[in-house]
Formats: sequence, C-alpha cells, structure tokens
Amino acid sequence: MANVYDVIIVGGGPGGYVSAIRASQLGLKTALVEREHLGGICLNWGCIPTKALLRSAEIFTAMGNASDYGLKSEGASFDIKDVINRSRKVSGRLNGGVDFLLKKNKVDVIWGEAKLTRAGASDPIIVDVAKTSKAAHTPQHPVPKDVLGEGQYQAKHVILATGARPRQLPGIEADGSHIWSYFEAMMPQEMPKSLVVMGSGAIGIEFASFYHAMGAEVTVVELMDRVMPVEDEEISKFALRQFKKHGLNVLLGAKVNSVDKNKDGITAHIELKNGKTQEISADKLISAVGVQGNIEGLGLEALGVETDRGCVKIDEFSRTNIDGLYAIGDVAGPPMLAHKAEHEGVICVEKIAGLSPHPINKGRIPGCTYCHPQVASVGLTEAQAVEAGHDVKVGRFQFAGNGKAIALGEDQGMIKTVFDKKTGQLLGAHMIGAEVTELIQGFVIAMNLETTEEELMHTVFPHPTLSEMMHESVLDADDRAIHS
Repeated sequence: MANVYDVIIVGGGPGGYVSAIRASQLGLKTALVEREHLGGICLNWGCIPTKALLRSAEIFTAMGNASDYGLKSEGASFDIKDVINRSRKVSGRLNGGVDFLLKKNKVDVIWGEAKLTRAGASDPIIVDVAKTSKAAHTPQHPVPKDVLGEGQYQAKHVILATGARPRQLPGIEADGSHIWSYFEAMMPQEMPKSLVVMGSGAIGIEFASFYHAMGAEVTVVELMDRVMPVEDEEISKFALRQFKKHGLNVLLGAKVNSVDKNKDGITAHIELKNGKTQEISADKLISAVGVQGNIEGLGLEALGVETDRGCVKIDEFSRTNIDGLYAIGDVAGPPMLAHKAEHEGVICVEKIAGLSPHPINKGRIPGCTYCHPQVASVGLTEAQAVEAGHDVKVGRFQFAGNGKAIALGEDQGMIKTVFDKKTGQLLGAHMIGAEVTELIQGFVIAMNLETTEEELMHTVFPHPTLSEMMHESVLDADDRAIHS
C-alpha cells in the first residue's frame, strides 16, 4: 500500500529532516510531513538568517573601526533592504539543500497539516494530512517539487518534530507592526531608530546586538537580576559590562507591564527593581520572552498523549506514553536547540531500527549566543557544580593575555573552566569573546570523552590561536597558567 510507511515524521525542521534521512539510511520506508517550509524555524527564521544579519552587523562595525587597524573606510553606510535580502538568500539556499537531501535519501515529502488518529491501541497511527492553512512560501522558500499532499497515511512509528513558536505575554502580543516577535524582527521594512527588547535570552540579546550595531538606540528589559540569566554568573557580569561599554542600555530586575501604541511607535511602561516605574518610548518593541511547543491541533488530547508545561513528555529514547508515538526537539522540551533536536532524532530512529544508541546527555549539550561579544557554554556553572555537591576548582583566562586575540583587535573576553577538585573531571566550561561559539566544541568533546584536567594540561594547543586560552584556563585551575 503506497500510503503505508515504517516511519512518518511530522515537521521538517532540523530534528525532523535529520531523523527522516537517518531513518531512510537504516532501511526504513520514511515520509516527512511539513506545512510551511523545509528546514523549519531554525533555517528559515532563526539560527541561520539571524547569523547572516549578525555577520552584516559585524562587518559594518569593523568598517566603522577601520582606523584601529591602520585602514581608512570613510562614509560607510548600509541599505537595510539589501541586508535583509542577503539573509533571505542564505536561508533560501539552505532550504533548497534540505529538499535535495530528502530526495537523495528517498524520503517522501508530504505537504500539509497533520492530525493523528488511531482506531485502537494496537493499530497503526493514522496521519490525516489536510491542506495547509499557512501561506509562508516566498520565492526563497517555494513548495518543493514532486511532493505528496492531502490524504490519509499510516505508519507503525510516528515522530513529532513540530517545533515551537514565540511565547506571547497577555496584553503585549506581537502584532507585526508595533510589537515584533523574531519573525518581524528578521525582516524590517525600514530601520527603526529605537527599540525596546523584552528579554535578554539568546533571541533577545542577538537582536539587541544586531540593531544596536546598525545604529538603533536599544534598551533591553530583563526580568531576572542579571543579563543572559542561564549563563554562569561571572560570564553574565562580564557580558553586561561589555554591553554597557558599547552603549546598550540594560534594565535588570525590570518588567514591561504594558505597552501603549501610537502612530509614532510605542511607549513601554516598565516596573523597575526598586518598585518605581519608567516610561520608554521607541519605534518598536521586540518580544523575546521564550518559546512554547507546537502541540495544538495534532489530535494529541484524543490519543491521550501526556504533556508537561506545553511540551510532550518523553523518555530517554523520545518515546511518549502512547505506543508507536515519539517526540523530539523543541516540542519535547528544553533545551530548545537545533543541535539537540538533530541528535535526539538520530537516537530515536536508531532505537526504532533495533540498534542500541546511547541516550542523549543533556548536561553535555553546548549553548551558543551570537551577540557581541559571543557567549558559549557547556555543562555546569560554578554555582550549579557547588550546589550539586562538588568540591570545585576554577580556572580563568582573559583574552587580553592572548596574542591572537590582541592581533585581531578582540582582546575583551574570558574563558572559565570548572573542575571537580578530587577527580579532575571537567564539570563545565564558559566563554565570552570573539569566536567562542567555534571554540566551545573542544570542551564538549573533552567532556564526552571524560577527559580530566591533567589530560587537558598535557595537550599541546597550536600557537598563535584563540584556543590557547582554553589551555591556559585549564592550567589556571591548578595555578599553573603561564601568561596571566
């Protein structure tokens, strides 16, 4: 029967399409259902296009600082439409690449919106696909050719990879005009002169960095008492100093209570940490207060699928409480990261195929934020390690002591490592500064290999590189740092 599969994956984001490819590699007849665009939010509206925007901002900033490098660059300017067009072209190129990979691996793509049903507990799950209600396809993101459409499909195994969407606060919902989510912030029709950014997590602080670098006056409002609150406290404090040094306005322990809209923009009514209120007028407000899983409209309640705080509950192999139904990525809960979704999906399909994959260790999933300066981390913060009962020793090294960083003109940053004093186990690594999002993988590998402090100390790092600071940070934990 043509519409019967071994595996059907609902959602074509990073977790979904990677799962589909891996399932097909393992000999499983596989289909993928997508309603909007292959590559999901990450490729089309998140990870990739934001990095293209931030790259434009980075180059524009470098042009403005050309004299620091003995160069002349007078009258540097930009056209925001050209900046956005480049970002969309990058996204479109990768969108087409996902389509190619699915075809290459003989994965059937089904276009539309899925709803799950089942006649009985022992029967295959039915995936009813209806015409999509979304109109998100642009010239850069056309509907792929040779796809299947509306109809009824069934599979012994169904994997939910439906992702997440911006969380909306009552009364401060994104309207696409005055109040933006990351969708609107990605494609401004014109450059705003001023912005209020609500939330200093990865999404909020990246957009704050982009718009500030492009000349907007930006105020970040953070409910917690420190910026980027999931990061190590020392890194958060370092980041705050740098943000303020660059001219970013940050209000901590503050809350946007309401927003007035008018023809000139918005006025945000902010409750400050001391209980007083402050009004800030700006052209736009970006709401970046987190995301929530896409669990609605899938028929999960009728199936009896267990959820928790807007996400599907799963075990270590992504199995739900319903036989034959799985969930991966953002819809299955934090950390809501594309690389977590991909790895989770591979583990899930390998388990389905009868292999013996290792469950994902969420404590070894790196997090990266591409603001200026960049921030990256893996494992426990110093406070978390102490709270977990570890007797810790900590190493630190400043970018100001590294020759490559100085030569790059990027001498502001720090690398921090946290070890268990008794065993030498690397418990966590935390970085802020130029290219730390590329450096962090070294410590991720070390943690996965259960490398000790002593082994890292005996590792030879190349010179001159930024990676030498990783070595120095490890040495510093044992009071053996050479260049500090």
